[in-house]
Amino acid sequence: MLEQELQQRSESKCELCNASKNLNVYEVPPDSKVSLEDCILLCEVCSSQIENMVDVDPNHWRCLNDSMWSQVPAVQVMAWRMLTRLKSEGWPQDLLDMLYLDNETLSWAQATGEGENTDDAVIHLDSNGAVLEAGDTVTLTKDLNVKGANFTAKRGTAVRGISLVENNPEHIEGKVEGQRIVILTKFVKKSN
Repeated sequence: MLEQELQQRSESKCELCNASKNLNVYEVPPDSKVSLEDCILLCEVCSSQIENMVDVDPNHWRCLNDSMWSQVPAVQVMAWRMLTRLKSEGWPQDLLDMLYLDNETLSWAQATGEGENTDDAVIHLDSNGAVLEAGDTVTLTKDLNVKGANFTAKRGTAVRGISLVENNPEHIEGKVEGQRIVILTKFVKKSN
């Protein structure tokens, strides 16, 4: 009965990405009462990526650009949670900034610990706003004169295996021409 009601509500499509194959009932945590209001219909891809963040394909979730506007609170909750998990990609933060949830729905969305405030953490961002992590490869976006080493690090140079300067979100370190140098994050872009 519940699955039939969900099929009807969703027009037999995944309520997040609109896929029409391999649909299953998903109980939105934390305390689902297995009712129409607490469940959504999800495809296998959405369901597996929600359950296993290691295999997440951020581009799959661009579908949230449409589904986040659903009138169904359970769909809004899952859209908010996935956008929050992916916000380091850049584009999900833009969608989160547009998404409005009433207080009750937002409390439900945050009940699993998603989006807990991490203001204490120092976040290093490249020139495009992408989050940098230790070990990343970055590309220089401008020629940089390296003081004390008498050379210029050329624009387009790849710097592999960077390290982050603790307590300073504007500085990273990396090797260029065998020299370990400090680089301003505004002059690099993350390589894929």
